[in-house]
Amino acid sequence: MATQYSALTDVCLTVHGADAGKFLHAQLSYAVDTLDATRAPLAGWHDARGRVRALVRVWRLRERFALVTPRDGADALLEKLKRFVLRSAVTLELASDLRVAAVLEPDAAWLAQRALPADTPPNRVVSRGDLAWTRIGENYWQALGAPTALAPLAAALPAAAPHAAALAEIRLGIPAVTAALSDKFVAQMLNLDVLGALSFTKGCFPGQEVIARVHNLGDVKRRLRRYAAPGAALEIGAEVVGADGKAVGEVVRSAAAAAGCELLAVVDDAAAGAPLTVRGVALTALELPPARA
Repeated sequence: MATQYSALTDVCLTVHGADAGKFLHAQLSYAVDTLDATRAPLAGWHDARGRVRALVRVWRLRERFALVTPRDGADALLEKLKRFVLRSAVTLELASDLRVAAVLEPDAAWLAQRALPADTPPNRVVSRGDLAWTRIGENYWQALGAPTALAPLAAALPAAAPHAAALAEIRLGIPAVTAALSDKFVAQMLNLDVLGALSFTKGCFPGQEVIARVHNLGDVKRRLRRYAAPGAALEIGAEVVGADGKAVGEVVRSAAAAAGCELLAVVDDAAAGAPLTVRGVALTALELPPARA
């Protein structure tokens, strides 16, 4: 498959000011105080019950932080975060000067031309000119920069299918926490521990006590799993039903694939090995990649 470009609909919330790093370290589940410009990890923002309000990718820029998040729910996330600023020297806003794009299936020659090492670890940032790059996973990179910096990239590459980037993330086990899913799932239900989005040593953050209790005393009884299904992409929030007709899970992300669709769903452990359906459509279980550090 040829190298392809996709302009993502995700938006950037920027956080700047003298206390920006301290503020984000206190709010997010990742240890932002150790974050430098060489990494762009996932991080969760949770409520007091340990439920995921938002999932963001954190970029450390020269004079600010950028939080990349789905467009759906970004305004609410911005307003909720502002309530916690209090007297801190922090400014939060939707960035008009930053966009994020995806490059899918880049071949070795394309990567070499841009000095992007093919073996770059996931979430490691490589800065090249006016763009910052991170390798999300196999055959999937993201670029962050101004629209004018991304424009030549878009012009030089064929456009990917509309749902190609979402499908790539589903195959990597990365959920998208939109407004409909905010505050519904404890962090481990969405595999945020598997994705490296949780720190169990950084100290307090919203929901930390519940998330740590799950980590130390056992586990959740529902986990994010990947499936394939025939037909069109399934509706977010649709019930996953077991053989007895009872709801055992919920679809959290879905995208068109070569044959039917692929999806991520939070499903009860006890039902994971049994036949499952969504709206009468049978699901086929697929593997997820191993845990990230």
